[in-house]
Amino acid sequence: MEMEMKFTLRNGLNLPAMGFGTWRATDRDAQLSVTTAIECGYRLIDTAAKYNNETFVGNAINDCLQRGVVRREELFVTSKVWNTNRGYDKTMAAFKQTLSDLKLDYIDLYLVHWPASPHQFANWREINAETWRALETLYKDGLVKSIGVSNFYIHHLDPLMQTATVAPMVNQLEIHPGHFQKENVDWCHNNGIVVEAWRPLGKGVLLSHPIVKEVTTHHPGHTPAQILLHWLIQQDILPLPKSISPERIRQNLNCRNFELTADEIKAIAQVEPNGGEEQPDEIEF
Repeated sequence: MEMEMKFTLRNGLNLPAMGFGTWRATDRDAQLSVTTAIECGYRLIDTAAKYNNETFVGNAINDCLQRGVVRREELFVTSKVWNTNRGYDKTMAAFKQTLSDLKLDYIDLYLVHWPASPHQFANWREINAETWRALETLYKDGLVKSIGVSNFYIHHLDPLMQTATVAPMVNQLEIHPGHFQKENVDWCHNNGIVVEAWRPLGKGVLLSHPIVKEVTTHHPGHTPAQILLHWLIQQDILPLPKSISPERIRQNLNCRNFELTADEIKAIAQVEPNGGEEQPDEIEF
């Protein structure tokens, strides 16, 4: 399976089969790692207002554009509106700041970072609907090329879909062996929503897991990280690995020239439960 494969959104836009995450990459680390990623061939760059690195991600993108490393239309830049800016007016203002910080004329994908949930808000449905209405306006005005959500489960998506005039195109979820979220993944796939995986390597602890190491021995020349990333891609999930190591950035992208067998996919799925500490119906931020 070649990394040139694409994930196609419901509006016909294509996404690369893997993105580059920037969570917890700040300042110079964010700028250098995004520059390295683009130079290595990553074309989907994922950031968020909450990461406090949009300025540095924007610096890297614009430097690569100016040096001719990549053309703007080849990049797929993603950002997200944070929880304190939910609601129509606040979301519109937050997007304006994001666009300014990234120094771009448009972004390719804008997401609602976390759903408003009933444990925090009695009117959570209305809050999500108003936030989403702002994203629809940005989409219809051409300031974003696609819109979606992050950390939305079925019971958040169902009411949102009932009032939306533009259905979500992407849902970002924490997905990796031991925390696959099959019910949410299947629902998204059945409703035409592309699923992206944040924390696809499970905080890195999965890299030394005996099952993953065993599967890796059957694919000489490939790393445990490549096995884990490919495990997701073969199940129609777009991973967003993050690293500040140039070597690992390059390695993670090189998930080609091999295929996991059905038995290997099943074996990795047997990894014991791990992760999932941040649940959208329990978070307090």
